[in-house]
Amino acid sequence: MNRLCFAILIAVVASAALAQQSERSSSSVPSFTDSNNLPQERIGRDDLVGIYVYDSPELTRTVRVSADGAIRLPMLKQRVMAAGLYPPELETAIAAALTKEELLVNPIVTVSVVEYRSRPISIVGAVKQPLTFQATGVVTLLDALSRAGGLNDNAGPEILVSRPQTDPDGHATSLVQRIPVAGLVNNADPALNIRLEGGEDIRVPEAGRIFVVGNVKLPGAYVIQNSAESSVLKALAMSQGLLEYSSKEAYIYRTEGGAGGKNEIPIELKNIIDRKAPDVPLMASDILYIPENTHKKHTMGALEKTLMIGTGLGAAALIVFR
Repeated sequence: MNRLCFAILIAVVASAALAQQSERSSSSVPSFTDSNNLPQERIGRDDLVGIYVYDSPELTRTVRVSADGAIRLPMLKQRVMAAGLYPPELETAIAAALTKEELLVNPIVTVSVVEYRSRPISIVGAVKQPLTFQATGVVTLLDALSRAGGLNDNAGPEILVSRPQTDPDGHATSLVQRIPVAGLVNNADPALNIRLEGGEDIRVPEAGRIFVVGNVKLPGAYVIQNSAESSVLKALAMSQGLLEYSSKEAYIYRTEGGAGGKNEIPIELKNIIDRKAPDVPLMASDILYIPENTHKKHTMGALEKTLMIGTGLGAAALIVFR
């Protein structure tokens, strides 16, 4: 009876020890092997990778990829190159390094990406919410614009997408691609909805503006989507036309050169309106100034006063001689 109780006690103690060991082993597995659900992309510099080596808690950890694309693990003399590899490829590379340096025999390695930092996409300019995010999974230009809240009302006619490249001499350069907004958004051309891989800088320039001031009904700044289609007559239409007593001549003030000075360009406004002279094109940042014909205004004012005085004298004469 005593031998039976002793055997049962030994079995209970052994079971408890095995359970405790199993619990320790399972708790040593980092949470990134279960909770990480980022899509698999090529690992890049500054990415955070989770490495789990079966039955080797001293090798199981998260590691940040260095600036030269390598990672370092404890006890490994040589660093392991990670940049440019997919997680399964890095698993094979780590297992080979552990075997080569005779640290483990047939190691079982699992790699997952905990955080991407090597695939930034930056969006600035005429968007509602400029931001920078990481390209994970399939990301298109429209996806990026949607994350930025869409285009502002003053967005220009083109979107500039700059991609990093390396020239034949090994120098870092960038390739700028111009995407027309009308084709991408209005016409929904799938060829213009390019795929983004990470590393792109997207800039949405503001549309050009012209300024109409002087003797017009609604002076102000007006957005022009296409400078080639802007002209004096169109500017007058946007500003709701001329007021009375406008001068026959107007002026365009245009900034030219890098000094910031403005050139004054006189135009025959009345001849343009009467179709006796060709319409004059306007460029972005031009100022169209419509002067007031003060001489004509004063003449008309004096004439009106004379007519009013004459009308009053005539009425008085009628009263006197009635």
